[in-house]
Amino acid sequence: MLLAFAGTVVFAVLLARLTLEPSVASEPLTHSNLRPGDSIRDYLAQPAFRDTVKQLGGNIVLGMPFGMLLPVLAPRARGLIRVVAVTALVMMLVELVQGALITGRAFDIDDVLLNTTGALLGYLLIGRRLGRAVHPRRRHWWHRFTKRSSPAN
Repeated sequence: MLLAFAGTVVFAVLLARLTLEPSVASEPLTHSNLRPGDSIRDYLAQPAFRDTVKQLGGNIVLGMPFGMLLPVLAPRARGLIRVVAVTALVMMLVELVQGALITGRAFDIDDVLLNTTGALLGYLLIGRRLGRAVHPRRRHWWHRFTKRSSPAN
């Protein structure tokens, strides 16, 4: 649990450095994107494959720690839908701050979608198992009525 918390702190610092630092040189190039898929299509149409992988893959990788660490740190946030919803909300807030307050940064809905996809992958690959290992399922009161018969009987 402590390791997951430390990983989350490191990830939060990295996220802030990557997304919330001003980029004065990029100011003339920035534009907001409110239409899902527009930025993704633009990146895929670029001739430089490396830039495409950097932009698309980077945004997916940036969301993966949410899917891995959220189920460990917040057991109530366990589950595919909850991880996706929390990640989408946090990334939407990051994008709103970028677009409203940070010089040389803009709001891009595709970044939210790619980050959320990364969280989904992180959850499916590692997060679900990590969450269950740290926080085993609880037995609820209604489980008393659904006892399984043992094979030895």
